[in-house]
Amino acid sequence: MTAHRTLQEYTFQTHDGVSLFYRRWPATGVARRGAVVMFHRGHEHSGRMAHLADELDLPEFDFFAWDARGHGRSPGERGHSPSLGTSVRDIQTFVDHIADTHGIATEDIAVLAQSVGAVLVSTWAHDYAPRVRCLVLASPAFKVKLYVPFARPGLRLVQALRGNFFVNSYVKSKFLTHDPARQASYDADPLISRPISVNILLALYEAAERVVADAQAITIPTQLLISGADWVVHHGPQHAFFDRLGSAVKERHVLDGFYHDTFGEKERHVAVAKARAFILRRFAEPFSRPDLRQADRRGATHDEAAALSRPLPLLSPRGLYWALARLNMRIGGLLSHGVALGHRTGFDSGSTLDYVYRNTPSGAGPLGRLIDRNYLGAIGWRGIRQRKVHLEEFLRRAMDALHAVDRPVRVLDIAAGHGRYVLEALKNYPRRPDSILLRDFSDINVHDGNALIGEKGLGGVARFVKGDAFDRQSLADVVPRPTIGIVSGLYELFPDNGAVARSLAGLADAVEPGGYLLYTGQPWHPQLELIARALTSHRGGLAWVMRRRTQVEMDQLVADAGFEKLAQRVDEWGIFTVSLARRVA
Repeated sequence: MTAHRTLQEYTFQTHDGVSLFYRRWPATGVARRGAVVMFHRGHEHSGRMAHLADELDLPEFDFFAWDARGHGRSPGERGHSPSLGTSVRDIQTFVDHIADTHGIATEDIAVLAQSVGAVLVSTWAHDYAPRVRCLVLASPAFKVKLYVPFARPGLRLVQALRGNFFVNSYVKSKFLTHDPARQASYDADPLISRPISVNILLALYEAAERVVADAQAITIPTQLLISGADWVVHHGPQHAFFDRLGSAVKERHVLDGFYHDTFGEKERHVAVAKARAFILRRFAEPFSRPDLRQADRRGATHDEAAALSRPLPLLSPRGLYWALARLNMRIGGLLSHGVALGHRTGFDSGSTLDYVYRNTPSGAGPLGRLIDRNYLGAIGWRGIRQRKVHLEEFLRRAMDALHAVDRPVRVLDIAAGHGRYVLEALKNYPRRPDSILLRDFSDINVHDGNALIGEKGLGGVARFVKGDAFDRQSLADVVPRPTIGIVSGLYELFPDNGAVARSLAGLADAVEPGGYLLYTGQPWHPQLELIARALTSHRGGLAWVMRRRTQVEMDQLVADAGFEKLAQRVDEWGIFTVSLARRVA
């Protein structure tokens, strides 16, 4: 057993200016190999995991553990976060902080998480595709045992009627662990809070269902520890998650007789030994991930898209269902201007996206406007509008970075649609860029984009021309060479990774070394079948079938072209991502 470690206490700043508390236990007098970053259960705090810094007996590793917002010594209403997505983003910020402040590369970090913490970490692993060495997930709370019939619909109804509120945990310490000392410390700990915000409780279920269903997107080596006598969470989703995991290296251990507090159980040395051995095995090998650049030819997202491409028998129940859905869309198009525009130009067209960005319901009379409002409120369109916000944020960040080193700002968007997200961000920026070149393959988009340039008063620095985003040479020949390249909402529409690789290679040829790339992704979507069965594409009115790319796959294609990823944003639903990368010299 390693010597008792020295405790250090710090805070770090979240994206919205909150100072979260965390503990650090440095490596004990030996050359550091990496770090173990720990995430506590719901209601608890980092102090409840402090014993693991010694018990895991990894003297060559720093240990870190945070108090999530609304927990322990971190600020915020107890048991509350603005959203689950905010808490997941806090994890990314925490890991970035550890890398920047303590000099530990992300590839040298192992993550250990329990219960609710394990759900947050699983969601982060799915949405952000972090390049950490491995995950150890103990009793993830993918499905909490509420014991009350229809509890979730009831909570959702009350939330709709009265707004957000809090519920108290029913769990007693004797149902968490067999260890009397651990029970007593839980009951006496003033930093443990029993309330949980209903917005987080319900979002926890939704995120867990999404991550369990799409666990194939997680390729990080993962060890899953399941407490065999868990009173708090169901086992079924844990096993489903493991079976679907996309990692080539994964372990599952069912710990007979263990209650929910896996690493706080009386016989926890069994779980601790398994976690320790797994971490050491992962650090005994070089960092690696499966190569997903051929995922367009085989694998889960290929098979999913192929299934959506196959027509349904018209007289089958599903065939009739989707035929009725298409009829409803046609009827809606008679009244809703947005639906009519989608039928006319394609629901994935630049014209449709510009309409979605403007988000102003329009239609024939009050009923038409109501239909249009519901159409614009679809979860996919809400995600698109949030994607625009994230694009504008990263565009400003890239321009700030260029100005800081006195480099010119020359912007190239290779498939701009109407260019609204670029032009509005640039118009509101304090300094005008040196040049703006927008390109698109659609004559309609070029025409309307040029009109928008005039409307925004950017005619002196911006121009819009017709261009093929998949023609590597035409991108490489762009003059002047851009220092910021943008590709938004394009690759999601094309399943072929070969075409995407050519496009990215053209961008790499064009963007100056040290310049920036903004790129988007769509690792998940809740309405893929609706889109494929009821909506049409801009490409000749064909069905709009999308092949999802996991974030790992998208990042690998970008890295292969010569870009280094710096940061990422994702909407609350995990649908659309925006990433910022730098062109490697």
